[in-house]
Amino acid sequence: MVRKPRQLMFALAALSVLLPTANMARAADWDIGIATIGELKYKPGFVHFDYVNPKAPKGGSVNLSELGTFDTFNPLLNKGNLATGLGLVFEPLMKRSLDEPFSNYGLLAEAVSHPEDFSSVSFRLNPKATWADGKPVTPEDVIFSFNAAKEHDQSKYFYYQHVTGAEKTGEREITFKFDLKGNRELPNIMGDLLILPKHWWEGTDAQGKKRDIAATTLEPVMGSGPYKITAVNAGATLRYELRDDYWGRDLNVNIGYNNFRTLTYTYFSDRNVEFEAFRGGSVDFWDENEAKRWATQYDFPAVTDGRIKRETPDNDYRNSGVMVGFILNLRKEKFKDDRVREALNYAFDFEELNRTIFFQQYKRVNSYFYGTELASSGLPQGKELEILNEVKDKVPQTVFTEEYKNPVGGDPKKFRENLRQAVNLFKQAGYEIRGGKMVNTKTGEPFAFEIMLNTPIIERVALPFAANLKRIGVSATVRSVDSSQFQERALNRDFDVLYSGWGQSLNPGNEQAEYWGSKSAATPRTQNYAGISDPAIDQLIQKVIFADTIETQHAAVKALDRVLLHHHFVVPSYTLRNSRLAYWDKFEHPADYPTYSTGFPSIWWSKAP
Repeated sequence: MVRKPRQLMFALAALSVLLPTANMARAADWDIGIATIGELKYKPGFVHFDYVNPKAPKGGSVNLSELGTFDTFNPLLNKGNLATGLGLVFEPLMKRSLDEPFSNYGLLAEAVSHPEDFSSVSFRLNPKATWADGKPVTPEDVIFSFNAAKEHDQSKYFYYQHVTGAEKTGEREITFKFDLKGNRELPNIMGDLLILPKHWWEGTDAQGKKRDIAATTLEPVMGSGPYKITAVNAGATLRYELRDDYWGRDLNVNIGYNNFRTLTYTYFSDRNVEFEAFRGGSVDFWDENEAKRWATQYDFPAVTDGRIKRETPDNDYRNSGVMVGFILNLRKEKFKDDRVREALNYAFDFEELNRTIFFQQYKRVNSYFYGTELASSGLPQGKELEILNEVKDKVPQTVFTEEYKNPVGGDPKKFRENLRQAVNLFKQAGYEIRGGKMVNTKTGEPFAFEIMLNTPIIERVALPFAANLKRIGVSATVRSVDSSQFQERALNRDFDVLYSGWGQSLNPGNEQAEYWGSKSAATPRTQNYAGISDPAIDQLIQKVIFADTIETQHAAVKALDRVLLHHHFVVPSYTLRNSRLAYWDKFEHPADYPTYSTGFPSIWWSKAP
C-alpha cells in the first residue's frame, strides 16, 4: 500500500465551528497520520522527513524509459495501458513515509480520525489543497473518486468491499464507514485513495465533448499534484513538468521531494533497444532485470570512465516479499489435482538455469512472502500450529508433517530423479505415458498447455522448462505477447499458465482476499489469477485481516503461506533481493537512502539544475 502525510492545521476551537455536533466528541482524536501497527515516527509539527535533503535544488531534467505502451490517463479504470507517472499529477489523501513500514501522513487530508473499534475513518482536508485550475479540493471530489473507483475497477470494488460508503460529515470532512470492526488496515487503505477532480471529469474537453470517468482517455488530465502533463505522443513519449503554483510545495511531507523540472518517459517495444538507448545517453536511469547483461555488458566507456554509476542497494526490498513463477489456472480441469501441479515443479531445474544463464545471482522462491520474516519455515508450531489445527481437516496433511521444499536439480542424477518423481505423481493423478505422450488414462487426452509471457526475456527460462516437460510427455508451448494482450488475457482468465507474481508488504491484510479468496476467484479482473477457491484458505485470510496483535498476525500469515505452498498453485521461480541500478552521473541523492526505498526519482535532484 502507498501512504501519505499531513499537518494539524486548525485549533480545536475552530473545529467546534466547522464540524457537526456529532463529531465534536472525537475532535481531540484527530492525528497527523496513521500507523497500522506501532506508533508514528514523526510527531505533530515535524519539519520534513529525516531522509530528504531539504535544500535540494529544483530544476534539471530526467529522461526515463518504459517497456510497452500506454493508451490512457484515467487511473480509476482497470482497463487499458495506464501511462507511467500519473502519481505526479494525482495525489492520495495521505503520503507514505519511506523510513517506516506502515505509516501514512497527511497530504490532501491534513488530519485523520477513527474510533477505537476501527468501524470508520474520517479525513479532514487541508484548506490549502487546490486543483491545478485553482479550485479547492472538496469532500465531493473524494466521494466522487471513491464511488468511481469502486464502480469502474472490479479489483477496487473487491478491495473496498467492506467500505459501505463515503459521506460528507463536515465542511472539509469525509467519513468512510465499514461493515465490520477491528480491521486495522482499512483506515490506511482509504488514506491511499487517489483523488480526482469531480468538476473536471464531469465537464467537457476543448472540443466540447463531455468527459467520461468510465472511459480511457489520452486527453492530458488535471490533478492536484506537483506536476502537469505538457507533451504527449500517444503510446510513445510523455513529459511531465513541475508546477510553479503547486499548492503543497511547502508541506512538511513534500520538502525535499519533486526536485526535477521535467520528467520524460519514452516507451520501447524491445528491452534490448531500450538498453541501447540508455548506453547512448538518451535514457538517464536503468533498473537492470537481466543477470547476464549486468554481468557481461557494462564494460563500455561510459561505465569504465565513471560517467555511468552502478549500485546494488537492497532498500527497495526491505519491506516487501514476493511470489513469482508459473501460475497455473485452476479453472482448467487439467490443473485441479494437487499432484499434477506438484509434478510440474519437479520439471523446473532452477539450479541449472542459475549456473548457466544467471551467473549464480538468484535465489529460488520458496514462500508467498519470500524475503520477509513472514515466510514460513520448518514445521508449524506454537500459535501457527494452533491456527492450522482449526482447519486441520481442510488442508493437505503434509502441512503438518513436511516442510515445504522445492525440488533441487543442477546435475544429471538429481534431474533424472526429479523427472521420475514427476512421472510418479502424474501416475497417481490418473495419467500415464503412451507413445511418448502423457495422457489421461480414462480419456486418452494428452496433457498439454500454453505458457503465456509478457516479455521474450523470460523465454530463456520458460523454453528449458518446456523442454524438460517434453521429456516426460507433457507438451508445453511458450508464447510471448505484448503487454496489452498479456494484461487483458490475465485479467479475463484467458490462459493456461502465465508467468507473473504478487508483491507483499510487511503488513499483509485485505489484499490477501483478492489474491487468494474464493470471492475474488469468481470476480473478473482481480489478482486471483490462479482461481484459488478454498474454504480453509478463506478462513486463514480472515485470521490475517483481523489479527489483533503482531504475534497473531505473523502466525496467521505463516499458516496461510504454508497452506498455499502445499497446494502447489505456482511453480516458483527466482528472485533477487537487491536492485541493480545504473545511471548517468548527472544526479545526486541523499547520502543515506531511506530505510525502505532508494527514493528515485522523488527525492533525487539534478547536479546542474
